[in-house]
Amino acid sequence: MYTACKLTLEDAIVLLQAAEQEAVRQDVKQTICIVDDGGHVIALHRMTGARLTGVEIAMAKAFTAAGHERATHVFNEPPNGPALPGNEAFGISHMLPGRFAIFVGGFPIVHEGRVIGAVGVSGGVGAQDKAVGAAALAAFEQLAAAQGAEG
Repeated sequence: MYTACKLTLEDAIVLLQAAEQEAVRQDVKQTICIVDDGGHVIALHRMTGARLTGVEIAMAKAFTAAGHERATHVFNEPPNGPALPGNEAFGISHMLPGRFAIFVGGFPIVHEGRVIGAVGVSGGVGAQDKAVGAAALAAFEQLAAAQGAEG
């Protein structure tokens, strides 16, 4: 048995704000999703003007990152990305249709060595999605450090 840390809505809002600030800086309209460790949506933010399809895509990216405890782009990074043709997880994206994403934009949120949730970002090119996701993760690190200092 172990004690589990859980993300709250208040935590998710801090991450969403940091992600949106980076999206504005990148001049891209993004949809950002924060999920818990089970891949369930805590908060979803679709910026004004962001694509309608981004909602489902951001949710799938966050779900995948939480469930597989890794960034989604790792699945397709050559030469050993497990979802690349000929590798052990080729075809994995066909499991859980519509919920499993194997392209850039999903990032696990790790605290004390455990995945406690994830962020999914959709709307930009890969580098923009990574930068927006990184902003959310950096905000989480600051939040966790501040909460640790209080406790």
